[in-house]
Amino acid sequence: MRDPRSLYELNADVEVPAGLPLVAGLTGFADAGSAVAQTSSYLLSTLDTTVVATFDADELLDYRARRPIILFEGDHLTDYRPPRLSLDLARDELGQPFLLLTGFEPDFQWERFGAAVLGLIEQLQVGSTTWINSIPMPVPHTRPIGVTVSGNRADLIDAMSVWKPTTQVPANALHLVEYRLQERDHPTTGFVLLVPHYLSDAEWPSAAVAALEAVSASTGRIFPTDALREQGREFSARIDEQVAENGELAKLVHALEERHDAYMEGTTLRSPLTDEDGELPSADEIAAELEKFLAHRRTREDDGA
Repeated sequence: MRDPRSLYELNADVEVPAGLPLVAGLTGFADAGSAVAQTSSYLLSTLDTTVVATFDADELLDYRARRPIILFEGDHLTDYRPPRLSLDLARDELGQPFLLLTGFEPDFQWERFGAAVLGLIEQLQVGSTTWINSIPMPVPHTRPIGVTVSGNRADLIDAMSVWKPTTQVPANALHLVEYRLQERDHPTTGFVLLVPHYLSDAEWPSAAVAALEAVSASTGRIFPTDALREQGREFSARIDEQVAENGELAKLVHALEERHDAYMEGTTLRSPLTDEDGELPSADEIAAELEKFLAHRRTREDDGA
C-alpha cells in the first residue's frame, strides 16, 4: 500500500487541540432523506470552520459515476465546483471545538483512505469518533425517527438503538473506519437513521435534525437546529395534506403506525428526555437545568478552564 499520508494535504497553519471528538458524514450511498447531505451542508454553512486537511479527489473519486456540476450561462462557463472531501476544525453553538469530516464517499482505495483517516485520528489525538448514515425503512413519518447504533459505546447503544438486527449489509467507507477503530479500542459510534421509505428520495429536514441530535448525544456538542426544525414542520404538514387526500397512502401510513407502535411497546428503550417514570420534564424544570448549566459554564470560564 502506498503511503496513506499522500492522500491528503495538511493545513500547517491550524493548531488542533488534543482530545477533540470527530464527527463524520460522507455522501454517496444510501443517504435516505438526504440526512447526511443536509447535515453536512448545514454545519458547514452555520458554524465557524477551518480546513485542517483536504483529500485528493483525483485519487479517490470516479468522476464519470458522480459528475461535478458546472454552471453554463448563455454562451460560456462561469462556475466549477470540484468535489470536496475535507477534515475541518469547527466550533459548535457554545464555541466548543470538534473535528468534522465531510464530503464524498471515496470510490477507490478504501483501505488506503481508512488508513489515512486512522492516521489523522492518531496524529491529532482524537478523543472519540462519531459518524452518521441513513437508510430507508418501513416506518411512518408521524413517529420519532429511530436509529440503529453501532460501535463500542454501550451507553449509547443501550439508550438509543431501537433496531438491533443480525444481518449482512452493503458496507460504506466509514463502516471500514469504524471496524478498524474498534480493533484499536478507540471510542467509536455509528448512527444509522431509519427513514420512512416513501421519503427516502426527498430532502427531509427532520432527518437532519435527528442526525444532529444523535451527534449531540455522542459528543456533547450543541448545534443550532431552529431553522431545520421549522423546515421539518412545514415539510411534515405538506406530507400530512397529501396523506389526507390519498386513501391508499393514508392506509399505508396507518398500517406503518400500528406496526411501529406494536414494536415500540415491546422494547425497554427509554427516551433520554424522560425521567424514571417516563414523564417529560416541565418547562420550569428545563429552564432550571439550563440556568444551572450556564452558571457552571461561566464558573469554568472564570477559572480559565
